[in-house]
Amino acid sequence: MAQAAFEFSPLSQPSSAAEATGRCGQPATAAGSTAMDSTGFEIGWDHAHHRLIPPLRHLHDHNPVRQGWAAGRAAFGNRTLATTGAVRQWLALRLEAWQHGQSFEEVQVNASFLARIAADECPVSRQPLTLCAARTGDAVDANQARVCRLNPEAAYAAGNLAVLSQRVADAQSTASQAGDDPLSADERIRLSVLASFATPLPHAQAALLPLRLLPPNRVRVINPVQALQVMLTLQFTQAGYARRLLGLSALMPNSEARQLFQIFMHTMLARRLSAGQAAGAPTLRRAMEDSWADALVNRRWQRLANRLSAADCELLLQRASQRSLVVGGSRWVSSDSATEGWALQHSPPVSRPAAGQFSPPASASPARQAAAVSATAKPGKTRSLGSQKLAS
Repeated sequence: MAQAAFEFSPLSQPSSAAEATGRCGQPATAAGSTAMDSTGFEIGWDHAHHRLIPPLRHLHDHNPVRQGWAAGRAAFGNRTLATTGAVRQWLALRLEAWQHGQSFEEVQVNASFLARIAADECPVSRQPLTLCAARTGDAVDANQARVCRLNPEAAYAAGNLAVLSQRVADAQSTASQAGDDPLSADERIRLSVLASFATPLPHAQAALLPLRLLPPNRVRVINPVQALQVMLTLQFTQAGYARRLLGLSALMPNSEARQLFQIFMHTMLARRLSAGQAAGAPTLRRAMEDSWADALVNRRWQRLANRLSAADCELLLQRASQRSLVVGGSRWVSSDSATEGWALQHSPPVSRPAAGQFSPPASASPARQAAAVSATAKPGKTRSLGSQKLAS
């Protein structure tokens, strides 16, 4: 099935040579070392290459990160690479994946990629994000930026990563008790929808989800009906939508679907006009997201979506792309490319709640199910306390 990767930032951004390559210089790992210990050694090596010191808990003699760092310092001396915030984030993310025994896709996910997905505002909380936030005692700023996986069953890979606030990231990774949800009702819905973009769902189930959040930069929408939902909503974020809507109407598979398409898009048009002609891009984006809180919008969307199969949605997306009817900086990639490096297990989709069931505290919501899965024991989880194994 067709997949969509939505990119809202410019396609090319200035970045340092070190960021573009991700890792410069490859350490020679000792024979007989395990794959995970080799990864820890490389992370330490790259810390030394950027003249950074790994966290204290990884600096005892028998830790692979400590061994790689020491070897790197001896190899590079003062011939180190420039350090940026994106480089620090890249190293911290790799260390986080390693110490929890998770896969990390190292070809696409580098410092340059992390610089491109950086955001000024959390898409879930809609609050400004801070970088390198100051600490008050042991407390961390609730709005500090965190790079998080959307699907906890997939690797740290391009398309499965988004920047969230610390508070939202904590709520995503822990299952809150009833009545003690740190997120508001709207935030919980937006987080659930965001997680669904990177989670394979049955077509009928994905069609029920309200688009309360548009995908952040470089997030891939792997369910065709949701990708179509996003593409149609984005039509109203740029001028010239009247012409594009005529072209999209002609692509509908039959007259019934065409009529339902026109009814739905006229409903969305009314919400777009209510935002005002002078609305800026951020305001307009938020207004189109909020339009999905309207029951009428969801009802008319579901009537259209239920007349289309996943194959219909895929064909519509492909034809719209070929006719330049897609807006919002999105690009279409093949199914294999969309989840490349995700290390997904091919298992039946997990049953998830319908749109009407999104209300906190809803323990069966997609975000909570994801949190429950990620909380189970995983190989290498004790690395968060510092590995005691030798690199060789």
